[in-house]
Amino acid sequence: SVTAPLWRALPAAVDIQPACLGLYCGRTVLSVNGSVETYGDCGVCPRGQRTDDNKICRECTGSPDRYDWLYLGFMAMLPLVLHWFFIEWYSGKKSSSALLQHITALLECSIAAVVTLVVSDPVGSLHIRSCRVKKLSDWYTMLYNPSPDYITTVHCTHEAVYPLYTIVFIYYAFCLVLMMLLRPLLVKKIACGLGKSDRFKSIYAALYFFPILTVLQAVGGGLLYYAFPYIILVLSLVTLAVYMSASEVESFKDLLVRKKRLVVLFSHWLLHAYGIISISKLDKLEQDLPLLALVPAPALFYLITAKYTEPSRILSDGGNGH
Repeated sequence: SVTAPLWRALPAAVDIQPACLGLYCGRTVLSVNGSVETYGDCGVCPRGQRTDDNKICRECTGSPDRYDWLYLGFMAMLPLVLHWFFIEWYSGKKSSSALLQHITALLECSIAAVVTLVVSDPVGSLHIRSCRVKKLSDWYTMLYNPSPDYITTVHCTHEAVYPLYTIVFIYYAFCLVLMMLLRPLLVKKIACGLGKSDRFKSIYAALYFFPILTVLQAVGGGLLYYAFPYIILVLSLVTLAVYMSASEVESFKDLLVRKKRLVVLFSHWLLHAYGIISISKLDKLEQDLPLLALVPAPALFYLITAKYTEPSRILSDGGNGH
């Protein structure tokens, strides 16, 4: 009959595995025979894989885009900037060891970054393979484990943004190890102008802020991924204003008196440019590159208006008014 072949084909057509629940649960590919794939049970995808639209775990074969690299650069800069801050804070005005410590901190973070890229997949290369970040929930897969019967939880937590989440932890670990290997020997030899209790304070500070950075990445990695360009802009503006105010910089002449002030100014300009590039992503060069002309604007605005906001002048003007 005409319906017989259709009836025989029907079981094969409806022979579908049960639905894979959960936003990040998937089936691993057990074997491939030509164009036919055999899948395992619904569960967590192996490291380096994430689910596709059909709930099948697929290996991450892409590479980080420009915004991903800018995010990794921001996370790599955090410990370096904190190193420089605490070295400057504890080195003292008369100590000549600050510059060498700054260079050592830069060397530590640079080596840690290169080693982290080399040990990441593919091993031995400065390139890394990654999965594309689609939305904020990709960073927090542990919050989306399904409970089909409201009793049993199917654990499907995996790194959907591989390796943007864990590579930061690896980098921080290498930074900490290199600091403990290099910095104490350097500080002991060159920090003669400091007291015995002060010369290692910058290292002690790092032992505090590295755990803080680790927790920050673990809890707020996804939020930082989307917000870091604006964080850079706000912090660069605030810290520049605070530094100029604390250093009593009120004119261009005050900047030229000490080279250190120019170094701090140019460092803030670089951070400000980094934030602008991260926001624009330089997708359209003819529109985005002119935005970099705004980098010196906050410093120029401060120098032009500083003399009008000096507290002593405001108090004197107020007294004359009465």
